[in-house]
Amino acid sequence: MSVRVLLADDQRLVRESLGTMLRLLEGIELVGSAADGTEALELADKLRPQVALMDLRMPRLDGIEATRLLRERLPEVAVIALTTYADDDSVLGALRAGARGYLTKDASSDDIRSAILRVAAGSATIDPAVQHHVVAALAGGPAQPEASARTLPDDLTPREAEVLVLIADGLSNAEIAEQLHVSPTTVKSHINHLFAKAAIRDRAQAVNYAYRTGLAQPPG
Repeated sequence: MSVRVLLADDQRLVRESLGTMLRLLEGIELVGSAADGTEALELADKLRPQVALMDLRMPRLDGIEATRLLRERLPEVAVIALTTYADDDSVLGALRAGARGYLTKDASSDDIRSAILRVAAGSATIDPAVQHHVVAALAGGPAQPEASARTLPDDLTPREAEVLVLIADGLSNAEIAEQLHVSPTTVKSHINHLFAKAAIRDRAQAVNYAYRTGLAQPPG
């Protein structure tokens, strides 16, 4: 029998693309699609999927809170967090809310299919790109990212600050992705967010900002 899957993502193009892909996967049956966490809960109650692919950043009710509520109401539904973001807060927030898996949106169709089948069978699955976040949190304690975030300028997250420092060190997006064990898409997303928060237009301004705020030190 096919695994019944519910998909939740607020971006219509992403939702439709993922839906098309899921319909082509052997052993997978897409039973419904939701545009936010609230709709995901309503559809889960009605359709009773075995697995929910849950985007984390959605309007009305975000994916982390929707995961927590879904696990409370329908504990038999296994949740896989599916998101662009691979930062500490996203990974740990999803897992603490009860997600059985975590995949970035650049995961291949084979990886997504494998993850769905694994969590439906009662196992857990985490994208290799984010495994180090879990290891670091277990080694350093869960409160560290939150504490460090409070000391950063312009509400930068610890991961955004880390990316900024690597930009100041002269690394390209590809080199940053390799060093942080994330995808180039994730790096680009972090850069877009930190540029918006700090009103930065380009990498030269980013370097000056890093020096001015003390996040990085000028060479020499």
